[in-house]
Amino acid sequence: MKKNSLIIVFLTFTTILFAQQPNQEQLEREARNEVREGNKLYNQLKFSDAEVAYKKALSKNPNYSKAAYNLGNTIYQQGRNKEAIANYELSAKATKDKMSKAEIFHNMGNSFMKEKQYAQAVEAYKNAMRNNSKDDETRYNLALAQKLLKDQQNKDNKDNKDNKDNKDNKDDKNKDNKDKDGGDQDKNQDKKDDKDKGKDKKDDKGDEKKDDKQDPEKKEQPQPRPNQLSPEQMKQLLEAMNNEENKTQQKLNEQKAKGRKVKQEKDW
Repeated sequence: MKKNSLIIVFLTFTTILFAQQPNQEQLEREARNEVREGNKLYNQLKFSDAEVAYKKALSKNPNYSKAAYNLGNTIYQQGRNKEAIANYELSAKATKDKMSKAEIFHNMGNSFMKEKQYAQAVEAYKNAMRNNSKDDETRYNLALAQKLLKDQQNKDNKDNKDNKDNKDNKDDKNKDNKDKDGGDQDKNQDKKDDKDKGKDKKDDKGDEKKDDKQDPEKKEQPQPRPNQLSPEQMKQLLEAMNNEENKTQQKLNEQKAKGRKVKQEKDW
């Protein structure tokens, strides 16, 4: 009885094992069929439909590098560069063939260029060159990405310097205006003191002196307001603000990276 039981268990396990293997092979076949369908739709420029087909292929075989690469190309054609980059990265990890890797990294570099992420584009093109050093198209894109990266860095440095200079000039202008206001206030105070002295002298000579109660028509003279800007100072401040707002910035003369490297992997 025990021997018969062991035989039955062994046969059952073997049946399950062999039953699972064809299922996996069937999924891989179905994934390849989905990729073929996706390629057909892609060549007809039906990118959204091709995207669905490639995603179906990956759902059946998540490690299918060709499906991930083709999906990245399809998404790239629809302008969703960040999603395309994620699929290129997945495909690059699963691909061992150097020529295929070179194409993947080239397209990844194109996606970074469209996002104006030039430092990442330079690195992607360098990876492409490491896998295929004879690709002139990649070499051109690498040189272009390096130039645009340098221009971007120079522009950032110039903007930072201009912002710092503007802040320093504004601080100096405020300080000058404050000093000038203080000087004007001192002059006005000196004039007031001289006027008061003259009035006291007149009172000492016996001239009639009227207080507020005797002369209700007498009004208090306006006093100088501290930190009040003169018309000339207001004009200077407005000119400084207009100069700052109207400052022109150099625009990068960007050139478009070549995108011809986007191709579909065949799977037949």
